[in-house]
Amino acid sequence: MKDTRPVLVITSLHDPTADVVIRELHAREVPVVRLDSGDFPSSLAMEAEITEHGLRGRVLTSSRITDLESVRALYYRRPTGFAFPHLDEQDARFAITQARYGLGGVLASLPGCLYVNHPHRIGDAEFKPAGLMAAIEAGFLVPPTLITSSPTAARSFCEAHGPVIYKPLHNPAYRVDGVSSVVEIAEVSATDIDDGVAGTAHLFQKRVHKIADVRVTVIGCKVFCVRIDSGLLDWRTDYSELTYAPVEAPPGILPAIHRYMSHFLLSFGAFDFAVDHESRWWFLECNPSGQWYWLESETGLPMCATLADLLEGKT
Repeated sequence: MKDTRPVLVITSLHDPTADVVIRELHAREVPVVRLDSGDFPSSLAMEAEITEHGLRGRVLTSSRITDLESVRALYYRRPTGFAFPHLDEQDARFAITQARYGLGGVLASLPGCLYVNHPHRIGDAEFKPAGLMAAIEAGFLVPPTLITSSPTAARSFCEAHGPVIYKPLHNPAYRVDGVSSVVEIAEVSATDIDDGVAGTAHLFQKRVHKIADVRVTVIGCKVFCVRIDSGLLDWRTDYSELTYAPVEAPPGILPAIHRYMSHFLLSFGAFDFAVDHESRWWFLECNPSGQWYWLESETGLPMCATLADLLEGKT
């Protein structure tokens, strides 16, 4: 008997990665409902009732009505944030909080639903200190790292572990002259550290003398490893300089990956490793919502089909 339960895809209107996954699911005749939680409540409504029988209700858009208890899987990608521009600052802050804990709480509580990933697990895994600690416990090599607001501690760390890189603990929306930008990873020395470090938390990490990077994309129980050659400190700053090749993980990496995924209860993860001159893989981070489709285009690895299998319920 054909499964008519829909897959719910939570993302913004402009998300090419979600587009290809939805096309794959449509080709398999899997029902899909796409919505952006940021449209709530202007063009997205929600009704949810919680009783001794559990959670029942529906989400409604201008074109679709979806029963909450019928969702087979939820693919949580990159929705826009809640916004209430017609309200003053205080009322908007209140409304955003209620939307987050109301609609967000309901979408995080769907009965019998497979989450890729659950939004709470995404939130847990996005904390870099937690990720680094989980990586050590999982068995990865992790470069010495300092998180501090102390200029003195930062200088001492640079002197003890140089060369050292600085990286942001999280990349929020950041605009320069109205253009979307990111705070780039940069090599720093003790002489670069000034009193501005005292203004907030910073992450400093011993630089790995690498010969390549590896992006490992984990989808359910499937693992796809791609070597990225660039010569750049941060390969994400210039994609035109990159070359790609599928590779096999060395002994010990795959079990550590599965331990890390189990720690955060993730069903998807995008791991970044630096490979040194002794071919050792150093864990840098795992993004629970990382991009992946461009790697399929470059290598032919069947990531989209694997993700569709997971959402459809084949794995």
